[in-house]
Amino acid sequence: MQEQFISHPIPPTWNEHSEILILGSFPSVKSREAAYFYGHPQNRFWRVLAALFEESVPETKEERKAFLLRHHIAVWDVIASCRITGSSDSSIKDVKVNDLTPILSGAPIRQIFVNGKKAEALYNRYLLPQIGLHAACLPSTSPANAAWSVEKLVSSWSRILEDLRS
Repeated sequence: MQEQFISHPIPPTWNEHSEILILGSFPSVKSREAAYFYGHPQNRFWRVLAALFEESVPETKEERKAFLLRHHIAVWDVIASCRITGSSDSSIKDVKVNDLTPILSGAPIRQIFVNGKKAEALYNRYLLPQIGLHAACLPSTSPANAAWSVEKLVSSWSRILEDLRS
């Protein structure tokens, strides 16, 4: 697979009731094909959130959007465009970041979370200096993070519930 310059093809999901913002790094090939976040069938993002809220796993793009909005969660990625080979976070270069201003000024976001260490590194390098809000890093739901079981991810990701309920 060769390196490509790609602009982020998925708009953010959020509304004026969103209280939590979850940022990934950049959509995988499978997510870009599915035209929605965390579209790889082995990514545990949707299973983890469904377990947290004790609901069935949303399957379609529409179900996933409705699920996020119902639970006051906004989702987007740090990167607006970059050079990338396939889905490899380690190949990312020539980064341009997304503008979080519309979400942060249009919704009562209490906490920003990043999904994994790569998203955390990108956030801290490019966005933290701009917006001054620290992000809490949650373990990646990517299938590449095989050391973390769904149960262990759910336990760690339960911080989201604490922030929503406080």
